[in-house]
Amino acid sequence: MADDISSFAKDVLLVKSWKSSTFVWRLVVLTLAMVCGVYICSICLRQIGSGSKIGFLDIKVVQKPCPEPNIEPWEIPYVHYPKPKTYSREECACHPVRYFAILSMQRSGSGWFETFLNSHDNISSNGEIFSVKVRRSNMSTIAETLDTIYNLDWLSSASKNECTTAVGLKWMLNQGLMQHHEEIAEYFRIHGVSLIFLFRRNLLRRMVSVLANEYDRNAKLLNGTHKSHVHSPKEAEILAKYKPIINSTLLMAQLRQVNETTTKALEYFKSTRHIILYYEDVVKNRTKLRDVQDFLKVPQMDLKSRQVKIHKGSLSSQVGNWDDIRKALTGTPFQSFIREDYPR
Repeated sequence: MADDISSFAKDVLLVKSWKSSTFVWRLVVLTLAMVCGVYICSICLRQIGSGSKIGFLDIKVVQKPCPEPNIEPWEIPYVHYPKPKTYSREECACHPVRYFAILSMQRSGSGWFETFLNSHDNISSNGEIFSVKVRRSNMSTIAETLDTIYNLDWLSSASKNECTTAVGLKWMLNQGLMQHHEEIAEYFRIHGVSLIFLFRRNLLRRMVSVLANEYDRNAKLLNGTHKSHVHSPKEAEILAKYKPIINSTLLMAQLRQVNETTTKALEYFKSTRHIILYYEDVVKNRTKLRDVQDFLKVPQMDLKSRQVKIHKGSLSSQVGNWDDIRKALTGTPFQSFIREDYPR
């Protein structure tokens, strides 16, 4: 009987012990469940709180890099993908663009030449940007202006669509180019700008054009308006009637100065990728325009210009004191300038 009571007591203790341990485990599980529940609720509350702001999230789409163009390794620095601030290039974002600058002197055919380039569907040449003095006052303003042009943010009549293939400007040597030549050459190198040198061989003919243009600034022969370039034979005939008188005493020094300036320009920018053209060659051989298109890596097109040449025929018919000029240049390095190199 005592054994039964002892066994019963043991059973009771075991049951109590099992119930006690079960209670502890239940308490642990309940605690974990409460912690998990609180955590889950906090996450839900965060999502609910931010859910109303989903519509205002600024979702940025990462643009895929443009595929590498099929070009030679040496061309890579000259291929660019501008991102204009004023508009989106959209489907042309991966259309490569090349930068160029036409370096020339006034009355060297640069305006006529530029009209050919702008007749191309994919070329934008923006004219004499640095004829405005404030834009060339220092290198900072020069660089800022060039950045705007080459980023396709410069608005002019020459601006094309988003798929422009070559963009540039016309830059005269006396428009800050020579004064800041070192910094500008470095800019060209860093930004992969190609240069088109355009000069005249016959500097005497250029001088006639300069003097005639200066005269018309005051005379305004075309119905009271001054035009540096004309688009009709009649207008050209009117302007060509003026025959400037050239100072034969100063002539040699002036021709030497112009010649030295062009020589320095070629020396300053010789390390920049460039092509050299002469106005006379383009007049006589329009295939030179194909060479330029190859240089700019644009599709070949038949380029056209509406401009009409003003001074035609022999120089003797265009200068008021021809005999004096002929005598001054005979026997000098500039004697070739008095030859007739244009047909009437």
